[in-house]
Amino acid sequence: MTFITTPTPAVHSVDEFVISVPDLQEARHFYRCFGLDVRDEEGGFGLYTFGHPHRWGRVLPGLVKRLLWVSFGIHAQDLARFEQHLLTTGELIAPPPGALAEGMWLQGPDGLPVQLKVADKCSPSRPAPQQSWPACANRGRSPARSKVPVVQPLYLSHILMFSADVDEAVRFYSDVLGLKLSDKSGSVIAFMHTPHGSDHHLIALAKSGGGGLHHSSWCVDSLDAVGTGMEQMARAGYAQGWGVGRHVLGSNYFRYVRDPWGSYAEYSYDIDFVEAGAEWPAADHPPEDALYVWGPELPPDFVTNHELAS
Repeated sequence: MTFITTPTPAVHSVDEFVISVPDLQEARHFYRCFGLDVRDEEGGFGLYTFGHPHRWGRVLPGLVKRLLWVSFGIHAQDLARFEQHLLTTGELIAPPPGALAEGMWLQGPDGLPVQLKVADKCSPSRPAPQQSWPACANRGRSPARSKVPVVQPLYLSHILMFSADVDEAVRFYSDVLGLKLSDKSGSVIAFMHTPHGSDHHLIALAKSGGGGLHHSSWCVDSLDAVGTGMEQMARAGYAQGWGVGRHVLGSNYFRYVRDPWGSYAEYSYDIDFVEAGAEWPAADHPPEDALYVWGPELPPDFVTNHELAS
């Protein structure tokens, strides 16, 4: 367990994100094809990664696709500090419909319910594993196309949420939840990590007319896995998306796969990591450095918040 004492108590993980969709069967098919361990439970289904006990997300039935709430994990050592801290910084609310009363519930940016609960740290405490390849020898090193295994992500790296006011959302996640700014580009997009150690961003925030989920990002262990994940999803009927490419902020290689409701699931490889207690050199970057170093042209509606239309 990674625990450090910070001046302001800080969440350590995105413990779970919860969305609704109008078609559970289609959503189940999408996430299973993506390589997740999809388990029917609690009126919908849970999103797990194979070989890991943690539930990273939940999908519930609803009239539209919508981000319902986000749960953040805190260390037991910080519980009393958070309770005191929230007396002056956070607006406590009742749990939303379908949610348990566990922990503390806050009114987050854009009306998003935010849960804080004592939980094991599930965000990474070290850089993500990378697949090692055989050295050059008297044979080809590429895997045979006919023998490529199914891509199965390792863990949830981050989520990117829309916000009507990115600066105000950054203030909430910093002042109330204790996250730290990693990088940003004006008031259009911002990336935040936890001081307890995490990937370059635990959450990201993008400018829109309101709240919503843009994408969930899932760590894989090789650039090949990003590419074969793209092929895997195209064969399953999900060819729309963006990538393969490489980001500037976070440095990771990516492939975004569009889901049936206009948001995305991302295969992510080799993202920057911020050690527990380390000071990341946060900066305000020009727009041309906010998205990617190389890759295909950005789809016209990639940053469209389709939740607003519903």
